[in-house]
Amino acid sequence: MKYKRISFGQGKGSITHNNRTFIANNVDRNRIANNVTFISRPIVEVYDELFSGAVTRYNARQKRNDRKIHGTYYEHLFHCKPSNSVITASDKRKSFYEDVVQIGKMEDSGYGTEDFQLVADCLTEYMNGFQARNPNFYVFNAVLHMDEATPHLHIDYIPIGHYKRGMDIQNGIAQALKEMGYGDGKQAIARWREKEVEVLNKICQEHGIEPLPPEKARGTLEVSEYKEQRRKAAQIAVENEKSQSELDALNDELKSAAEKKVKIVEIDSIETKKSRFSKNKISLSEEDFENLTNLAKKQIASVKQTKKLKSENAELSQKVTDLEVQVKFLTAELDKYKQPAHFSREQLKKSAEKISELEQLKSKYRKALEFINSRALATEFEVFQHTTARDKKLE
Repeated sequence: MKYKRISFGQGKGSITHNNRTFIANNVDRNRIANNVTFISRPIVEVYDELFSGAVTRYNARQKRNDRKIHGTYYEHLFHCKPSNSVITASDKRKSFYEDVVQIGKMEDSGYGTEDFQLVADCLTEYMNGFQARNPNFYVFNAVLHMDEATPHLHIDYIPIGHYKRGMDIQNGIAQALKEMGYGDGKQAIARWREKEVEVLNKICQEHGIEPLPPEKARGTLEVSEYKEQRRKAAQIAVENEKSQSELDALNDELKSAAEKKVKIVEIDSIETKKSRFSKNKISLSEEDFENLTNLAKKQIASVKQTKKLKSENAELSQKVTDLEVQVKFLTAELDKYKQPAHFSREQLKKSAEKISELEQLKSKYRKALEFINSRALATEFEVFQHTTARDKKLE
């Protein structure tokens, strides 16, 4: 027993290719004469034969001229002249349908192998019974190609359905399948294809070939299998997009945290010195005072944004809390600096206490550095320091 893969799928639908009006590069011109043409009729002629009577009967029932079909049925459906390629209407009806059937592959049934003619004979037997098995699929073109790598069939047909409303005979694949006993719904075409593959399998077995299941291509998948693959692909795409969004959001949070910690560096770099008028009084340069003021304002404005991090990340939440404390501390310090130049003894004592608290703030800064290192943000932090130092030199 010989084992061969069955291929039964949808074709592109090009009559010029099938009938060799157009010859592709993969065609052996010396073997074109070996092709077998079962039927070849112009599509315009077939449409007129199948539907012109229905158009006449439909128009005879219409009392209003604007409801009548003017011109041919083909032009009425597809709004163009008859074409040798598949045309799809606005309601998704196709001008014709094509199936491509093949037994075996180039390696085991291709030109030059001992089974080349064997599979061609099987395909010929299958094609000879196609129209009788499928009375609602009118075959107007069918060719067995023997001039390519492996023998295969191109079967082109127009589905015929009978209706109670509108034209009594129309191009309609769903109705055609229903009338042939394959039921309603999207599974009807899958049931039909499965039945046809069974016929082909039986023919192969009678010729000593054990057919393998059809290849899993778009045209050969069961509708349910195809939908499941599409569903899984869509689910994976959504999950990937969600993961990427979460990663981007986390990166944004980490960058925001790093920027806030960098502000601590700016605070720590402000130079404080004793006043000329009082050894216990702290003084700042005008430039440092302005920078400190602007920094505090920016920090206060960012508090609302940083609060969102509390519910999303425990470590970031702790960091935000520390930053809020630091902002309040800086705000209080600014208020002190805005007071008159001469402080009372009690005020000087409180100022000394604030200096002690500033040392504690430096300790928090060291903890912030540890946090930056634990989040692998050290490189970004160093780049920021380098940029800041360079800008100061330029000034």
